[in-house]
Amino acid sequence: MIMELGYQNHYHPYKRSTLVTIFLLPFIFTFTHVSSSIHPEWNPIKPRHSRLLRSAVQRETPTSQLTQLWSPLENQGWKPCVESKKPTALPEKSEGYIQVFLDGGLNQQRMGICDAVAVAKILNATLVIPYLELNPVWKDSSSFMDIFDVDHFIDVLKDDISVVKELPEDYSWSTREYYSTAIRETRIKAAPVHATAHWYLENVLPVLQSYGLAAISPFSHRLSFDNVPVEIQHLRSKVNFEALIFVPHIRTLGDALISRLRYPQGYAEEMDSNYLQEVIDAGDKKKPGNFVVLHLRFDKDMAAHSACDFGGGKAEKLALAKYRQVIWQGRVLNSQFTDEELRSQGRCPMTPEEIGLLLAALGFDNSTRLYLASHKVYGGEARISTLRQLFPLMEDKKSLTSPLERSLIKGKASLLAAVDYYVGMHSDIFISASPGNMHNAMVGHRTYLNLKTIRPNMQLMGQLFLDKAIEWKEFQQAVVEGHQNRQGQLRLRKPKQSIYTYPAPDCMCQA
Repeated sequence: MIMELGYQNHYHPYKRSTLVTIFLLPFIFTFTHVSSSIHPEWNPIKPRHSRLLRSAVQRETPTSQLTQLWSPLENQGWKPCVESKKPTALPEKSEGYIQVFLDGGLNQQRMGICDAVAVAKILNATLVIPYLELNPVWKDSSSFMDIFDVDHFIDVLKDDISVVKELPEDYSWSTREYYSTAIRETRIKAAPVHATAHWYLENVLPVLQSYGLAAISPFSHRLSFDNVPVEIQHLRSKVNFEALIFVPHIRTLGDALISRLRYPQGYAEEMDSNYLQEVIDAGDKKKPGNFVVLHLRFDKDMAAHSACDFGGGKAEKLALAKYRQVIWQGRVLNSQFTDEELRSQGRCPMTPEEIGLLLAALGFDNSTRLYLASHKVYGGEARISTLRQLFPLMEDKKSLTSPLERSLIKGKASLLAAVDYYVGMHSDIFISASPGNMHNAMVGHRTYLNLKTIRPNMQLMGQLFLDKAIEWKEFQQAVVEGHQNRQGQLRLRKPKQSIYTYPAPDCMCQA
């Protein structure tokens, strides 16, 4: 018996319809304020690929290419599934309470939540709703309940594990502050990265049985992807794709954004209206447009850690070198390589200009509406201007929503990322400018639902951009050919790879 997971019951249908829009999601970035009039972090930024840019601005895309570009993926012979078993009653006695403390951004925490449920199942423990650490970069104190629908989470998992929103009074002393002040016997601090199920039975179960509680911190990436019972793999996927849905106001705002991307005419007059009603009314509109979600990860952390040259001159090189020294004490592996070596190996994140050229070469024309979401990218408008040349109808979240609509998510990085994730799952196509947790999470989730996702060939793009004499026609042909098999074709998970990026074959069945 096969049971299909019901994710689409919890999100509105993804394949809503086909005006062309790109939704650009810059990854939240670390920004150190510097008085640009005295010590700018970069010299005036000029296009690095002027020859290609001039041709790309004048590009025309044949209708046949556009049709192929927007066509959905064909059935690949796999479908979401978990083995369907008769629900069995949970053991009468739990071994105790499991607490986990999760750091990182939203998508890293999402994977940690899935692993926490799996560990609770392995140990026959009761899971306390995970504690999300305050991120030192984004300063967002949003809790699990601020982001995810907690009642839905508990209900979906009720036949798998016991979940409680908070510890009972007898254990109320077990807090983040309690563990930060001294060594505590109930804290599990030494969980190895990608620990086995056996490790938890050997090292955490005795603590549970002795104290009735075990608090695991740190917990990110603390459960192996290999040699795990199939029912545990299925449970991880059930959490990721079915139990974790966002709170209603995030889903509603996401639906309003999707509606305005699909039906751009007249949204400006509607922004001050009730956006829930607007989403309902959208069903009466005709000729919806396609849109792409582009996750542009070009933040200061990424730029500095890559050790690549991004054309900001001596000032930028010095600023990024100083940042590397402060954050990583200069211990950055890429620093030992030249910029040319890094680019030829595909180890440099693409700039807004470069991802714009990639999109243009794939066939997105200059009538495409480009949506720039979240925070500023490193280099600001000076670095975005070339992207705007290629896609002049560029907007951002501020231009598509009213201050009132943004009030519940303003300044909250996790909630902004949740809206981005939601919209990304409803797009016709998703593309990320460089690897990262958002990229991995979206690739896995969209693979699970057979949705088109373009994975840039970073090594190819790095080598193409090193060739300063390349003509547009040659560049375009190389890009198209180099991405023919990188547009959502299913890839089976290999040993050590993440189940959250490659859900087949662990969580998918051959149809």
